[in-house]
Amino acid sequence: MTDHQGCAFEGCCGRRRRSGRLIDARMPELARCLTLFRYVQAVTGGPVARIDQAGSYAVPSLRGDAFGVPPGKIALRIDGAGVASAVVARDEDTVALRLLDARGRTVHQGRLLSEGDRLLAGLAGTVDAGSPAAAPPAPASGAPAWENGDQLAQLDTILADGGVARRRSFHRYRGEHRPIDTGVVAAVLDHVCSVGLPIGVAVFAPAAMQACGGRVHVTDRTVGGRVFAAVDDSSVEIDLARVRACHLVRSTAAHGPTSALELDDEDGRCVAVITQFGIVGEQVHRAWEHLTASLPDA
Repeated sequence: MTDHQGCAFEGCCGRRRRSGRLIDARMPELARCLTLFRYVQAVTGGPVARIDQAGSYAVPSLRGDAFGVPPGKIALRIDGAGVASAVVARDEDTVALRLLDARGRTVHQGRLLSEGDRLLAGLAGTVDAGSPAAAPPAPASGAPAWENGDQLAQLDTILADGGVARRRSFHRYRGEHRPIDTGVVAAVLDHVCSVGLPIGVAVFAPAAMQACGGRVHVTDRTVGGRVFAAVDDSSVEIDLARVRACHLVRSTAAHGPTSALELDDEDGRCVAVITQFGIVGEQVHRAWEHLTASLPDA
């Protein structure tokens, strides 16, 4: 079928769990495959932070490219050098697409919810993956791009290695940054929910980032410190008991300097960012900056 040309998945079937391998998981072939599926439950994250959204994929972006969070679409950004393969795994109840890194870890999963998508996954099995995408451009100078880079440069540095190298040398960052009390994160989510202030949230796994944006409809928390937030049509979960540090970082974005709350795990990897993405309106931007300026230092 011509609609499947350019898709690099090998299907799988049978009563026992099996998997098909993606010959080459790089763009643009991977992007075309993902956007073919119409109704997916997309999940990215790990034990500290996780994002879950049902719907269809926007065209995924590659680290170094432009980035946006289209309303109602699953926004996925990947590090092409870090995603080594993909499988379509099938058992008696579910069919799921999984992006894997070189160590075989699942960095993103899309559970196929419609029968049409499951059939498509089984049919797209013989097309070669094609040529690899170009690597992200290197900084023009010897200094890492994040040192004086914009919001997207900060996100892409986190995407590359969890932001570990950046955090170790963060004293060189040219913009405003300060550690803040991690205990305020739940209060921030409760506040933006109560006043109707839209936010953007990005959750990271190795080599993958999934983002959402919009109003927070509801928040909840458990006795153990897990916080839940329904952001537009996405669900975000953060285990605050396992967040070891939180930094407020300001970098240039659509409305000028924009604050982001970066949450780190015990290994110093950034697992989630709460901020404003793209053009949100001057009033929203001002309200967000007023809120973040009031947050106490750690």
